[in-house]
Amino acid sequence: MASDKKQPRPKAVTPKGFQDYFGADVTERAAMLAKIAAVYDRYGFDALETSAVETVEALGKFLPDVDRPNEGVFAWQEDADWLALRYDLTAPLARVAAQYRNDLPSPYRRYAMGPVWRNEKPGPGRFRQFYQCDADTVGAASVAADAEICAMLADCLEEVGIARGDYVIRVNNRKVLNGVLEVAGLSGDDKEAERGIVLRAIDKLDRLGVAGVRALLGEGRKDESGDFTKGAGLSQAQADVVIGFMEAKRDTGAATVARLAELVAGSPIGVAGVAELDEIAGLLSAQGYGPDRIVIDPSVVRGLGYYTGPVFEAELTFEVTDEKGRPRNFGSVAGGGRYDDLVKRFTGQEVPATGVSIGVDRLLAALRATGRITSASAGPVIVTVMDRAHMADYQSMVAELRKAGIRSEVYLGNPKNFGNQLKYADKRASPVAIIAGGDEFAKGVVQIKDLILGAQIAKNATLEEWKDRPSQYEVSREQMVARVRAILDGQG
Repeated sequence: MASDKKQPRPKAVTPKGFQDYFGADVTERAAMLAKIAAVYDRYGFDALETSAVETVEALGKFLPDVDRPNEGVFAWQEDADWLALRYDLTAPLARVAAQYRNDLPSPYRRYAMGPVWRNEKPGPGRFRQFYQCDADTVGAASVAADAEICAMLADCLEEVGIARGDYVIRVNNRKVLNGVLEVAGLSGDDKEAERGIVLRAIDKLDRLGVAGVRALLGEGRKDESGDFTKGAGLSQAQADVVIGFMEAKRDTGAATVARLAELVAGSPIGVAGVAELDEIAGLLSAQGYGPDRIVIDPSVVRGLGYYTGPVFEAELTFEVTDEKGRPRNFGSVAGGGRYDDLVKRFTGQEVPATGVSIGVDRLLAALRATGRITSASAGPVIVTVMDRAHMADYQSMVAELRKAGIRSEVYLGNPKNFGNQLKYADKRASPVAIIAGGDEFAKGVVQIKDLILGAQIAKNATLEEWKDRPSQYEVSREQMVARVRAILDGQG
């Protein structure tokens, strides 16, 4: 006998590590991305949109085990193949560059924007789905391509509203660091473990300071909790070489390059890296990108296991207040570099590539924190409904407003309670309401209510001021669009 027991209702909850985006979140992001896309397009980059799903084999970083691919991607098995949601926009680019290599121009310059997914433990500000915004050049070995990416990144930041002086793009080169490690006696397969410890130590400079890093380069370091982290076991002289690299930045790019050249003397790969940095600095200077925007900085050590040459990072230098009320610099919003080995997985041939990825959510947060974002999400003008028999007239009004480029809508809920219509307008953050009933239609007029001014008057004004500052006007039907436009312009 079938059970009559009702099925439990599903819980209306967002999955852990994911979030929903409403109204301004969506439109502000779209407006910002449109500005960035315009810069990419101006530099001659073409748009590319790939599938959200790739084969695990194509993603490359993850391989299937008995039950599912290694943690890090959302994956499933389909027949004999493992498929996964993309975890970034670069792996799909590598697949596209290999798959269509006979059809695409070389170099191939593309930009891509969209969500990516990572099957990682979520935390504060760390989500499993987020937006990326990338631009890459595939097939150009010249560091002129790296310099161009840096210049384009500076233009993007200024285009979206980050003022010059409020950001800096820092440039380093993985080859220089390899040269430093070679001079310090850390080259060769037998030193791989020590190199890993050194690289991780360098990456902690901001958090631990020079003394903390020096401890990790030596015997090790005990943190505040008492936990001990084993060090690389370098001698004092070896540690001095690494610390010298971290502190090599000088007042000018030329002086920094000269100091790096001293540190890597005797290392062919280090000397090559210094020459590339010098060339990048010269190319940027020739285009007018000076140290007020882009600097040579050896402290940039991002993606050390991934990048093969120049690396760069965009940092916002203005202060914001953190959740505990403390001032701090906003920090990094974009980064990238040269990765010459990625496409090789598919073709067996080395294909030079360089690119940048902008952290969409972080850049949006920065624009909001400084009040520099131009909101594309002002609420719509609401045409209220006083008489259902005049619905065609209300629709005619809203059509006129839309033709004039004014965001607007007719209230389509139950019009019986007029107060509910104004509550709806308030929830929509509507700037203006149009009101017309039988009397208005008979006279050929409409009432226009300035909702923004009305709210300000209700909050601040005395009765006498209320009389002097009316927030509702009666105008002829023909003047409706012009008066609404004037009110919107006055609201800014």
